[in-house]
Amino acid sequence: MARIKHTKNELKAQRDALARFERYLPTLLLKKQQLQIEVRQMDLAIEKKRGEEQAARAAMASWVRLFAEEFPFAAHLRVRERREGVGNIAGVAIPVLERLEFERRAPDLHDSPPWVDDGLAALETLARLKAERAVLEEQRRRIAEELRTTTQRVNLFEKVKIPEAREHIRVIRIFLGDQMTAEVARSKIAKGKSVERERAA
Repeated sequence: MARIKHTKNELKAQRDALARFERYLPTLLLKKQQLQIEVRQMDLAIEKKRGEEQAARAAMASWVRLFAEEFPFAAHLRVRERREGVGNIAGVAIPVLERLEFERRAPDLHDSPPWVDDGLAALETLARLKAERAVLEEQRRRIAEELRTTTQRVNLFEKVKIPEAREHIRVIRIFLGDQMTAEVARSKIAKGKSVERERAA
């Protein structure tokens, strides 16, 4: 336990600290609860996005072997613009995918296989889904980090700071009570000696 002064000023300081801890704790508990809900929702959203990716791949499965043919996809499909903003969940700054635009150059119809348009569309869909999932995973990482920090603070208040302040208050009150009792006893003894001196005189 930390060393404390056994004074009335320290008693007031400890009472103020206890009141402050007890006032902040419900806010921290509420934030922790909100962050836990957000993490669960993020897990569901990420899982849903993975499912969409798997569905898109499954839809491609019947003709994906055609991708083995030589075709310069990179020359015909590229990201034109990717813009991320900043959102806020329970005081946590998170990235938000605001815009994702692809630029598709039409291939020469005489020199390219007939499945190329469908292939480019499928690749664009997959790239979009992966980008959306990556943003969701970063959001979850940041929220989970804030949840870890908030949980540490809650534990610090619940298990250390509040019990410590209560114990300090108890110790100081006992000390001050003992001191007051000792003063009363000294006062009575001094008064008794004073009365005896007066009688003797």
